Amino acid sequence: MNSRQRFHESMHFGSPDRPPLFQEGLRDDVLEKWHAHGMPAGTQLDQLFDYDQREEFSLDLYSRLDPVDLAGKPSGLDRWKRSLDPDDGHRLPSGWKKDLGRWRERQHVLMVQVHPGIFETLGIGDSSSFTRALYLIADQPGFVGAAMLIHGEFTARVLERLLREVQVDAAIFSEPIAGNHGPLISPRTYSDLVLPAYQPVLDVLIRYQVATVILRTYANARALLPVLFQCGFNCLWAVETETDAMDYRSIRAQFGNQMRLIGGIDVDVLRQGELPVRQEIDVKVRPLLAQGGYIPLADGRVRSDMPFENYRFYRHLLENTVKGF
Repeated sequence: MNSRQRFHESMHFGSPDRPPLFQEGLRDDVLEKWHAHGMPAGTQLDQLFDYDQREEFSLDLYSRLDPVDLAGKPSGLDRWKRSLDPDDGHRLPSGWKKDLGRWRERQHVLMVQVHPGIFETLGIGDSSSFTRALYLIADQPGFVGAAMLIHGEFTARVLERLLREVQVDAAIFSEPIAGNHGPLISPRTYSDLVLPAYQPVLDVLIRYQVATVILRTYANARALLPVLFQCGFNCLWAVETETDAMDYRSIRAQFGNQMRLIGGIDVDVLRQGELPVRQEIDVKVRPLLAQGGYIPLADGRVRSDMPFENYRFYRHLLENTVKGF
């Protein structure tokens, strides 16, 4: 099987030759340090380890206006809508038309980021803008809901322009909405203000037969999962998690085959040596692989403080484990 076929079989609880093996997305500074401390000179990671190729790109879904500044003004929503032109040629990736031939003939997994989440939509860039956005949600929920819906309809039209030209394998909604103690807004507020704005995008994905709809979330978003997976999301990719709350074994027990899973390996354990890594693979990864619908991967970015020997042991153990299923 090629990487694309393997991905679809896994996400449909089918019979892949083995589950996919994705790379964590290592930066150049990590590789530079590893080359200086044990990684063979002149080699690339894909020469040392088995990886299934995955390509991910994003749409430009941002307004140049700050919605907090527009709230309460008679023309605020009209100005917001005018700032979100779905026919703007810059909304699709630069040079995307040159990629169409390659994408249509691909054997690898192609994913598109289709939403940045409520807080980035509301213009959060630092602690000050975050505080203003929280006050806006609390004080003017009607404006926030309307602005989010305008943004969702805009996003759906941009996405449809893309999907008319190429079939993608998965869509990713990014939702950086939680800290380690839980979501920063309640499930009820999330259902009222956010999910209606996602529905136009989900409708487009259904129409163009994008079968895997991923929620990529961070820290501890556990309380939001029930409402999310009632409205069309079917895959969780939890990153930089609060380990106990977002334990994939518990989540799979709660949601069953409704929930596909990507990730789930505690990246902090990988720094601790061979025995903890073996325990992590045996206790967490093996049961999930046996159930299917799971792609094992570290739950955070591999950084330069991880020794190359640790990474090499982890990847070889993961490869051998996956090939047994």
